[in-house]
Amino acid sequence: MTSLQESTPRPETEPPAEPQPPERRGPSALIIAPLFGLVLTGLFGWGLFSSSGDLPSTLIQKPVPQFTLPPVKGRSEGLATKDLMGQVTLVNFFASWCVACRAEHPLFMEISRKGLVPLYGINYKDQPDDAQSWLKDMGDPYGRIGADIKGRVAIDWGVYGIPETFVIAPDGTVAFKLVGAMTRETLDNKIMPIVEKLRAEAAGKTAKAAK
Repeated sequence: MTSLQESTPRPETEPPAEPQPPERRGPSALIIAPLFGLVLTGLFGWGLFSSSGDLPSTLIQKPVPQFTLPPVKGRSEGLATKDLMGQVTLVNFFASWCVACRAEHPLFMEISRKGLVPLYGINYKDQPDDAQSWLKDMGDPYGRIGADIKGRVAIDWGVYGIPETFVIAPDGTVAFKLVGAMTRETLDNKIMPIVEKLRAEAAGKTAKAAK
């Protein structure tokens, strides 16, 4: 008689599993997110402080946006679309917290002092007290200043970052956009030649209409 021990089949032993190579994974989100943030920061910083003026504007040769802004603290007159009609003007977007705005400001004081061209300002996302103090300390070259506290007008103008300066033709269209800080070279070799050309064109149209 066969014993129970002899008749019970023994379980087969499985060979040990071979070690699997570690699973390859893509770059961690913890790495991608900071890199993406750095890229965005770099692009914003370039737009905020770049003085190349190379960024295009969809407003060139088009009417300035319709807007009405209240004055900055300490001023009695704001700025609106109607104020940019009838003569060549400059519109400068600035803020007290903008380092590049401080660098270009002496040139705007010169423009005002010499009466080169009417200059208007749009104060971008600034605290009222800070804007007032900045103009008091740095000087106020602007004929009118509008307070764009929420930045909505700047969006309508297609502003990438500040400072930005626009040359406006007498018919209220945008003739030129400067991205970044104004420099002596830019003022003398770009801005003023455009201003003089626009003035000559306007004078020629006036003379022709008078005949």
